[in-house]
Amino acid sequence: MKEMPHTYSTWRSIGHTSRSTAYNKQIFKMIDSQLSAQRRAMRSLPDDSMLKTSTYIVPCFLLVELVIMAGTVLLAYYFEYTDTFPVHIQGFFCFDKAYSKPFPGPEDNSKAPPVLVYSLVTAIPTVTILIGEVTSFFVKAEGAQEKTIVTADCCYFNPLLRRIVRFLGVYSFGLFTTTIFANAGQVVTGNQTPHFLSACKPNYTALGCQSPLHYIAERRACTGNPYLVASARKSFPSKDAALSFYSAIYTVMYVTLVFRTKGTRLTKPTLCLVLLSLAVLVGVVRVTEHRNHWNDVLAGFVTGGAIAAFLVSCVINNFEQTQISMPSPPPHQRPEPPIGIPLLSLPRVESPLEKLQGYRILRSHDHQPIPSPTPPDVLLPSRRCLTSAV
Repeated sequence: MKEMPHTYSTWRSIGHTSRSTAYNKQIFKMIDSQLSAQRRAMRSLPDDSMLKTSTYIVPCFLLVELVIMAGTVLLAYYFEYTDTFPVHIQGFFCFDKAYSKPFPGPEDNSKAPPVLVYSLVTAIPTVTILIGEVTSFFVKAEGAQEKTIVTADCCYFNPLLRRIVRFLGVYSFGLFTTTIFANAGQVVTGNQTPHFLSACKPNYTALGCQSPLHYIAERRACTGNPYLVASARKSFPSKDAALSFYSAIYTVMYVTLVFRTKGTRLTKPTLCLVLLSLAVLVGVVRVTEHRNHWNDVLAGFVTGGAIAAFLVSCVINNFEQTQISMPSPPPHQRPEPPIGIPLLSLPRVESPLEKLQGYRILRSHDHQPIPSPTPPDVLLPSRRCLTSAV
């Protein structure tokens, strides 16, 4: 009869625990439903791991990069279509065979006219970059793509659009820069073309050219068309060779560093060699038509190739993309409650063995025998049985 209060209290605590557990389950169901609603609301927003906040990209683009680009375009225009920068006038020797080649005609009659060269220089890299970026954007996995650039709280820049604008913008800047370098070299040096004397048409009798070693330094020695004479004084370096080689090197580096071809090893080398061959062909045409010397063409190749290599290596980092670094898993910590939700302390639910152990301890304190099942008697053989067995 003395065991009844302890048994009643034990079952009472068990009932209280079960009611608390049911209540807490209801609370957790409510919390889970609220968190599920928040997750559904956040699904419409971009993933935080795919975002890279930058509040200065738009001001920098509008106030710095566009200003530099506009200044580069204006400088190239003044070099090409105005007389703001006069050409350095060099003298020549009478009957110099290096400058006595026949006049090849206007530039439009060339086998590689400027219209064709400028069209290819603009179209081939643009189409190649567009195809490469669109293909890589839809083929690559989500984790291998660049981060989306976020400005302020409303503007999102897709990585595809960002890469296209970056690569084509840098290419356009390099194209105008190559034009400036080539025109500046031509204006400063004033080297004559192989057909200079045919365009100049000097009056050898009036100039007193009695010997091929006679040097003429007069500014008014030429009687030909002033426009043709001024063009014939712009030979070093070859602008067409510089532009074509710049375009070829930039495109070849893009194809080599960005394109990934599986199952074939000759696609990229073939495409790269075709582009380089077209650039070299432009230089060969300039030499064979007596529009430039071979050293003018080589200087143009070096100028265009150096500018392309510099921009690709130092400005756009070899067309590499910003990899998304996966965050390391945080150390195991006790989960914190959501904001505005108090942390509920759940009662500790004891197992039946723990309850039985506690009940035995209580009975031992009361100096009462602990009812426990008696172990079975173990039958040990006596010495007599062992002796008889032997």
